[in-house]
Amino acid sequence: MNEACLLDIYGYRALVTSTSTVALSGIREDFAYFVVDASAENQGTAVKIQLFDADPPYSEVPAVEATVFTPRNVSYRHGDLTFVDYLGRALAIHDRKRGDFQVFSRDPDLLFEAAYLFVLSQSGEFFDAHGLHRVHALGVSIQNQAALVLLPMGGGKSTLGASLLQLPVIQLLSDDSPLIDSKGNVWAFPLRLGLLPGSEGSIPPDKMRTIRRMEFGPKLLVNYSYFAGRVTDCAEPCLLFLGSRSLQNTCTIKPASKLSAVLAMTSNCVVGLGLFQGMEFVFQRGWLEVFRKTLAAASRLRASLRLIARSDVYHLILGREPERNGAAVLEQMQLCVNKRSGVRQ
Repeated sequence: MNEACLLDIYGYRALVTSTSTVALSGIREDFAYFVVDASAENQGTAVKIQLFDADPPYSEVPAVEATVFTPRNVSYRHGDLTFVDYLGRALAIHDRKRGDFQVFSRDPDLLFEAAYLFVLSQSGEFFDAHGLHRVHALGVSIQNQAALVLLPMGGGKSTLGASLLQLPVIQLLSDDSPLIDSKGNVWAFPLRLGLLPGSEGSIPPDKMRTIRRMEFGPKLLVNYSYFAGRVTDCAEPCLLFLGSRSLQNTCTIKPASKLSAVLAMTSNCVVGLGLFQGMEFVFQRGWLEVFRKTLAAASRLRASLRLIARSDVYHLILGREPERNGAAVLEQMQLCVNKRSGVRQ
């Protein structure tokens, strides 16, 4: 392990080391906003994530039956350890007591993705326990006023985000999962923009990379370095867009009810549809875990209601032209900001 990367994600600390330069550079790039000095005195009690460019050590797996099945992997539990088999291509060992995670694979993309998803899962649990909650949404801001766009997986959040970033006044909070606190304020969680090949537009090639994913095929990632100077740490809630798509050329925005916003936030935050949960790590922990999840859901609901109360709510129907979509969203954001500035004056 010659290289290391220390992450501090709102208090969730993870020291990632790897014998694979490709895997570690991917983690360092996607979580660049949260990378801190990895000197020994700063590591403290950070969770240790080790990525080994090595054959999976299946001989170390005890003779136990599988407990969790997902399309990506199969999990086995033995004492405090969870063994995660990525269908013969990789093996991960999660020490649930210490929080540490090891992955063995000859595939650098798989090493990277396993570590990336593990950090998402574990940091998400940490956030819930500390009053921060992920929302499956695109989050942008202008003048410290946040707009969240709720769209289903594959609905075009990243494409809209890439279009909005062409507009100089737009700041990014997150392309897929901003965080909200108990007051409804929106916190940055900027990782990368995930686009389908062919939808990159004018983004410079040196700011992108392609990975082969476990489930859904190749994906084009726009690196954090592309928008590193365009991130807002935290913003006040202003607009909540309930998004959908059409085959029209135009983008339509019309008022929506607060009730429709509650239903949408229930799916996209309280339940967390579209957010990676990492069931191979959190499933079947017993009644204590069920109780914790119930408390987390209640906290997510309170934060969601506070966000809705402080936001103007609209239906957003995206058309086929990304530039028009971005311009329409920006116009509505500017109207909202101007209105609120007038109230405060």
